[in-house]
Amino acid sequence: MSGTTTAFAVEGTHGAAVIAELSPLPGEYVIRKTRMSAFIGTELDLMLRNLKVSDLVVTGIQTPNCVRTTVFDAIAYNHPVVLVEDAVGAQNDEIHAANVRDMANIGVRVHTVRDVLQMLG
Repeated sequence: MSGTTTAFAVEGTHGAAVIAELSPLPGEYVIRKTRMSAFIGTELDLMLRNLKVSDLVVTGIQTPNCVRTTVFDAIAYNHPVVLVEDAVGAQNDEIHAANVRDMANIGVRVHTVRDVLQMLG
């Protein structure tokens, strides 16, 4: 086993491509991540602090992987987090529920899409 780390998402590959329906609008920020956590190797923490973002609303793919590592790192950096439970998912409902429960146990607020839309309303 070597000491090198393989990038999780390599720019220019299909796995790192932006999904067409989520293409950024003009003026929106884009964070290019190569690890499971959106905080590792990026300027996300600095950007959030400079923009004075008060709460992070997290959605995504693979609750136990990218979602969970990003959420745990956000908490470690003292960012309050809202996890949108029905806008994340895992291989099965059991894995998803266990990871959501773990995140709730560290202080993450868990809400649905409907809840978040009402909060923003």
